[in-house]
Amino acid sequence: MPRRKTVLPANLWRRAPLPWAQRLPTPQTLVRFLAGARKEVGLRGQVTVLLTTDAAIRDLNRRFRGKDKPTDVLSFSAASLIQSRKKSQEKAAGDLAISVDTARRQAAEQDHALTCELKILMLHGLLHLAGYDHTRDAGRMERRERVLRKRLGLPLGLIERARSKPVRRRGQAGTSARSPRP
Repeated sequence: MPRRKTVLPANLWRRAPLPWAQRLPTPQTLVRFLAGARKEVGLRGQVTVLLTTDAAIRDLNRRFRGKDKPTDVLSFSAASLIQSRKKSQEKAAGDLAISVDTARRQAAEQDHALTCELKILMLHGLLHLAGYDHTRDAGRMERRERVLRKRLGLPLGLIERARSKPVRRRGQAGTSARSPRP
């Protein structure tokens, strides 16, 4: 497989040194994890990962899901490509878009490194590319994510976090309920 140049948006890199836990991992670290996680999920085909900002992922979320708000991870399955690109469907599993801004906040909330959070988001997105949908599958994706997280050495997953967060009622202070992940 030919090596691809990894390009990250310039505003993801900060001029002031960040603490180790908030720094972006090397592309090699993410590529190694992605390959192993893709294999564990049983997903064939190439997966492209875009690391981006809240503003850019908000635009993608609005354009493709009709939700005008940022999110942490979006999955775009190759099966949804138009028929004229059928050849590329055979080689591609799909694309993931991950907001580094949101991942940094979530990593801080969960008290782990940004690298760990990015891996959790990549695993979650890969499961969506493999056809899982936690909003409709009666816990099937959550169970699979739990098993894979343990195999890959990752802490609490997105679905479990969403279930454990208290729901904020209108007019109350505190944390807000998390909506299901794409």
